[in-house]
Amino acid sequence: MQVSVITICYNSRDCIARTIESVLKQTDKHMEYLIIDGASEDGTVQMAEGYRRAMEDAGISYRIISQPDEGIYDAMNKGIREATGEIIGILNSGDTYEEIAVETARRTFEETGCELMFGHIRMHKTDGGSFIKRARQRRFQTSRDWNHPTTFVKAQVQKENPFPRLGIHDDYGFYLRMRRQKRRIVTVDKVLANFYMGGASNEKSLRAARKRIKDRYRYCYRRNGYSRLYILECVAIEAAKMILG
Repeated sequence: MQVSVITICYNSRDCIARTIESVLKQTDKHMEYLIIDGASEDGTVQMAEGYRRAMEDAGISYRIISQPDEGIYDAMNKGIREATGEIIGILNSGDTYEEIAVETARRTFEETGCELMFGHIRMHKTDGGSFIKRARQRRFQTSRDWNHPTTFVKAQVQKENPFPRLGIHDDYGFYLRMRRQKRRIVTVDKVLANFYMGGASNEKSLRAARKRIKDRYRYCYRRNGYSRLYILECVAIEAAKMILG
């Protein structure tokens, strides 16, 4: 089964190299790698082009698409439409895969017949510290149990369920939708990716926090039939971000 990895970016010259290099270091290189750029003006595309020879030498199909888009999830949807693999993983610019990520994903799909899988993630704080955020499935689901950068989805399922572009937590809304549809979901007991705090999902301001609370509550939980009490979880997550960085 071929894996399609998608990286979306915009003016990411300072951090995209580590993302690309983590893809190059995969133990399983039977994949295609798509970079979906939003018409960057800081040399991001030129930086990405500099890895073309290394990708070709590694046997990885490498495509760079650079054109204006309408935001993060519009770019993700574009990459999903372009993907030709049977499995899709989305790794945002600045984040990185562990070397076993793609191999683990392919084997998990082949061995379990799942439609979606995800694993643990290492969260890197702005002060240099880190911690592991574990992958879990529980009856009372919370966003603390799910990790988008470690998620791989059967391509047909992902293409049939594009991101609706409702808010900043569309990815988590997608996961809850998969649970509601009773898709075959598997978690793996391995760290598969690294997330570096400090982006849009971690901006420290009350205005940004209020928007994230509203988006998660309205477009993730309520849209997928979860209790109004989940507003408490949304507030707790934002409080933790303020404390942890």
